[in-house]
Amino acid sequence: MSVQEETFHGFANPVDPSPAELRSWAYQPDSVPLTSMPPDWDLLVAGDHLVQTLFDLAMDPACPARRFALHCLYIYAADGIRTNFRAHPKRRFRKLVEHAERAGDELMRNWAHNSRVLLARPDLFVYRDWCEGGLVRENRRL
Repeated sequence: MSVQEETFHGFANPVDPSPAELRSWAYQPDSVPLTSMPPDWDLLVAGDHLVQTLFDLAMDPACPARRFALHCLYIYAADGIRTNFRAHPKRRFRKLVEHAERAGDELMRNWAHNSRVLLARPDLFVYRDWCEGGLVRENRRL
């Protein structure tokens, strides 16, 4: 089920968008193209403050920016795992993975599977896959 917001008029601060702004943009991503966002915007938004919003967007097959949200979840997972959960709470990460396994479609179950594999084998981290969208584009399991 998608919940679409009214017309999106832009971010008050694109470097630190609110969950409501991100959600509104995600259903109208052409209103502010990714190419107009600050460099590495995906890395900026892939943090604790927006992870639940990103997760909800990635769970919605009708969300036009779903693949972007999923890409940010891959960044979030890799960042948490590679810092031994100094960057992000392990409990929150595990809850997201478990929810994706229970209620997600193939894209989300693949994210959960790949996150568990990386958790067990951090040496499998490849920047291109986790931070440049490789696993999202290829929709493959490790």
